[in-house]
Amino acid sequence: MGRKHWDTRRERLRGLLRTIREEAGLTQAELADRLPGKMQSYVSKYERGERKLDLVEVDEVCRACGLDLSAFARRYDSLSKT
Repeated sequence: MGRKHWDTRRERLRGLLRTIREEAGLTQAELADRLPGKMQSYVSKYERGERKLDLVEVDEVCRACGLDLSAFARRYDSLSKT
């Protein structure tokens, strides 16, 4: 797998994280308030690709947006098939 493949997948992940935040009706600051010890810049940085999230962090973001990790994974998987 080339670097471009990974870059494309990361872009999809970042886009989906932004989408679920927006679908939850949250600003970056409001989402950060739901994440213990996080500030708006944390959300901004991962949405712009300046910071990577591990699985635990993705789960925390999903829960803060009212979505469980398995539903998020299904959505991500469906995006990668298009």
